[in-house]
Amino acid sequence: MSDPKTEKLKEMREKSLAGGGPKRVEAQHKKGKLTARERLDILLDEGSFEEIDAFVTHQTSDFGLDKNRPLGDGVVTGSGTIDGRPVFVFSQDFTIFGGSLAGGHAKKICKIMDLAMKVGAPVIGLNDSGGARIQEGVVSLGAYADIFLRNTLASGVIPQLSVILGPCAGGAVYSPAITDFILMTRGTSYMFVTGPNVVKTVTHEDIDFESLGGADTHAEKSGVAHIVGGNEADTLFLTRKLFSFIPQNNLEDPPVLKTDDPPERADDELNTLVPLDSSKPYDIKDAISRIIDEGDFLEIQPEYAANIVVGFARLGGRPVGIVANQPAVLAGVLDINSSIKGARFVRFCDCFNIPLVTFVDVPGFLPGTGQEHGGIIKHGAKLLYAFCEATVPRITVITRKAYGGAYDVMNSKHIRADVNLAWPTAEIAVMGPQGAVEIIFKKEIAASENPQAELDKKIEDYREKFASPYVAASHGYIDDVIQPADTRQRLIKALTLLDGKKDSMPPKKHGNLPL
Repeated sequence: MSDPKTEKLKEMREKSLAGGGPKRVEAQHKKGKLTARERLDILLDEGSFEEIDAFVTHQTSDFGLDKNRPLGDGVVTGSGTIDGRPVFVFSQDFTIFGGSLAGGHAKKICKIMDLAMKVGAPVIGLNDSGGARIQEGVVSLGAYADIFLRNTLASGVIPQLSVILGPCAGGAVYSPAITDFILMTRGTSYMFVTGPNVVKTVTHEDIDFESLGGADTHAEKSGVAHIVGGNEADTLFLTRKLFSFIPQNNLEDPPVLKTDDPPERADDELNTLVPLDSSKPYDIKDAISRIIDEGDFLEIQPEYAANIVVGFARLGGRPVGIVANQPAVLAGVLDINSSIKGARFVRFCDCFNIPLVTFVDVPGFLPGTGQEHGGIIKHGAKLLYAFCEATVPRITVITRKAYGGAYDVMNSKHIRADVNLAWPTAEIAVMGPQGAVEIIFKKEIAASENPQAELDKKIEDYREKFASPYVAASHGYIDDVIQPADTRQRLIKALTLLDGKKDSMPPKKHGNLPL
């Protein structure tokens, strides 16, 4: 004879696992989307998920909801592991009330966030929701705010990753926006504050969901999305990969992995990577891939502000955050978007003890009324501020140009960088040789019998006297000029040297970042 209480538990468990039922699960699959639990199966190590609050139901009686109280209330919450490391998760279930957020739903999310803060473990949210549950009115709005507060308090304490796997609209977008990284899926996920219908009513613009807030839009135009996957499985795999570079919390170091890539490996191809003609472009990612462990680089926001490259890699098994000017795009110039992109990444790395390696080839800040009126002064200052306040190990390699204020901003010795190296091709100066010569020797060149020849001669003299790495090295602003082929081993040695680095900021509540 079976135990009624055991049978009841089994029945309740089966109801909870069923989500919104077979028809709604089928509808989810037809959209090219997985269920909340299927997603967790891909994200987490096999068999590691431990569910919390499987039996929670909403407490609303209005609008006939008293007759429909599905278990779980539209979100699956709990903990598990990724590569054996603990993580807390929530996965919104679109098959129950469209994954809409309500009081009980939010309390489940808040509970695991509170636990994550106590334990010191990251939180990963899988978002797939129709927004606030209208039937609960202001309760659902307050529930969003409960989550926003926890996102803010947890910021810089535990890593927070937001994976958008369906709709994320209205107030729902602000929780992911406060978290550290947003991952989206091409074709099935979107984010916006107001939808296409409201946009058309207010501004008379006719636009569809994908163009307004799809993954490609946020990856290329807004910069909201940091990583985009081709499908849900791809996005969840990329989430696991991103997680592998970051620590459990702000008091721990990021995970070091064994590598078969020799630390002393040299690459002679780097010696000829930078063109002799300083006006010719090259791809800085070619340098990065040749220097890092096994060429494995996880780029962040690759399609947004591509004139700066940021992302994660390893050197000698140690995770590092890489920030690099990209001479193949806009000559690597700094502008509003690239400054913001770089600053955000630098601050994340500094929050979570990830050393920074900076590759510099920057002709300056982008000129023009669009940049000036758009606030390049304050936005450029964000990148400067981020580097200045960073206390993690900081290494800089100047590959070619380092002109003007951009030289200072890009992790120079003057703003507390620890090790500053330069390739022989480095040009460190107030401005480019031609511009400088045309200003300094304007009258002399004009009075010459052959102005062009005189200009060329002055440019060469200026480059030799003022734009070589040895002038900066003579002042101690560059610690060493190195062969490009040796960059990998020099960086790994520097990271080992800086492993016990201690630096701090003056006592303060917090600084006033130029927002």
